[in-house]
Amino acid sequence: MVRDACDSLFQVRVYYEDTDHGGVVYHANYLRFMERARTEMLREKGYELDVLEQDPGILFVVRRAQLDFRAPARFNDLLQIKSVITRKTPVRMNFQQHIFNQNKLLCSGEIEVVCLEAKTFRPHVIPAVLLQAFPLCVHP
Repeated sequence: MVRDACDSLFQVRVYYEDTDHGGVVYHANYLRFMERARTEMLREKGYELDVLEQDPGILFVVRRAQLDFRAPARFNDLLQIKSVITRKTPVRMNFQQHIFNQNKLLCSGEIEVVCLEAKTFRPHVIPAVLLQAFPLCVHP
């Protein structure tokens, strides 16, 4: 899998609990895998969600999610989740995420997250240093 400087790559193993009666990953679990990948993307840059909640007192929440399923993942597959930021504003970031198994695309997602003040759940400006730590990545 080709990786650009602006990409983040995260791997996750499919456990039995992730699958449905048919032995394939239950559709909602792709969102869970993408959430883990975004969390690890922050962690790679030195940001922990629980620390951000305390100081500067912010949360990131999903505002919109659109998924496109192409092929099933199955028990024990080792999945790769590629994440890039495609748009940034002072209060939101848009992610494009792709889930692969052995270079085969299984699922694509466009996720919009917004920054909220942890105490009030009102929109909050993303700290400039955090925004600058994540480059935009636009693929053709």
